[in-house]
Amino acid sequence: MAALTPISRKPMTFVLPIVAIVGAIAGMFVGTSFGSTTLGFFMGAIALAGLACVYVNLFDNERMVRWFHIVGSIVLGYLAAGNIGILLAGLFGWFSIWFIYWIYEGRYRAKLLPYLTPGQVLWHYTFYVICGSIFVFLITPILVVMPLSFNAQDFFTFTDKMLRLDPEGYSLKHYQDFLGLREDSNGEWLRSFWNSLKIAPIATVISVSLGTLAAIGLSQSHVPAKRAIMAILISPMIVPLIISATGMYFFYSDLGGFMENSLGMNKDFVGYVKVILAHAVLGIPFVIITVTATLVGFDRSLTRAAANMGAGPVTTFFRVQMPLILPGVISGGLFAFITSFDEVVVVMFIGSASQKTLPWQMFLGLREQISPTILAVATILVALSIMLLATLEILRRRSERLRGMSPG
Repeated sequence: MAALTPISRKPMTFVLPIVAIVGAIAGMFVGTSFGSTTLGFFMGAIALAGLACVYVNLFDNERMVRWFHIVGSIVLGYLAAGNIGILLAGLFGWFSIWFIYWIYEGRYRAKLLPYLTPGQVLWHYTFYVICGSIFVFLITPILVVMPLSFNAQDFFTFTDKMLRLDPEGYSLKHYQDFLGLREDSNGEWLRSFWNSLKIAPIATVISVSLGTLAAIGLSQSHVPAKRAIMAILISPMIVPLIISATGMYFFYSDLGGFMENSLGMNKDFVGYVKVILAHAVLGIPFVIITVTATLVGFDRSLTRAAANMGAGPVTTFFRVQMPLILPGVISGGLFAFITSFDEVVVVMFIGSASQKTLPWQMFLGLREQISPTILAVATILVALSIMLLATLEILRRRSERLRGMSPG
């Protein structure tokens, strides 16, 4: 039905106010950078509305106007701010000319149902603007960190050379410091990174094993006091972390003393054991929740059929149940891994210098010695998080297909 939506050109009394609002918002940012927000606000509104009026009334070749507008924006951006102006002005030029014709030609209704009222259309796009604004608000601090990690200077701000996109303003020195490739590197960043890679996978395996078994047990109808048990098992995710860390400190200090004095274990080994067990406790609630959600759509008749065919409980679990709940198990494992890899409070309470993890080192990099290397580490962790989230999304879609919730 969307393909049959009539699209007609809109009057300038409708187009110009909307275009002026977009121009005012852009002009406000430009004016702020030059020290005059109010002037930029009004100049942006007048300039973009005036250009829209000229383009749609005097020119019929939309493609020619598009290229003229984009090239003109790039030239003005270069004259005003140099290389960085080319990038920003080019992007805004492309968006603004697209937006002008999108409104003027009525293309905003192309994919909407024809019977929607103007108010419904307005709310439709207002909702998108609100969601986009929230997304920009959340993602902008992360995007700022990434270019800063390539700063050639030991600053947490953009230098003049960086703003001019001068190659001399960028360097990989902070990544080299993280990898211990510089002569003045002490290797603490790489050591803490390897500690996190040692602790997080083992804690994840323990969390997945215990959390999956707990979720399967709690999914049985004959288990008494399921809600109370569930509340206890997921309490580490609800209780403030500082309280959990304090309790773990007293518990694992006694456990560590027993392992060292009575069993004669190495102190560093005992430290790793304590941190791994503590991180496993923090990761178990995430596994329980994701696996329990997967078990909601599980067909119990499959396990009964396997039992009727002579399969034992262990065979039934690995051959029938596990393949179907695997997306939930892996999702829970990823959440447990992220929790362990990102945790800093508990490891500071129960760990020692030998078990210093990457988040702990990042905390020290901000508290004791301001090290720009933390920006490079943050960029690496963002890339790792993106890969994990992409994996979660793939698993979610696979789980929906297995349960017949989505086609293909």
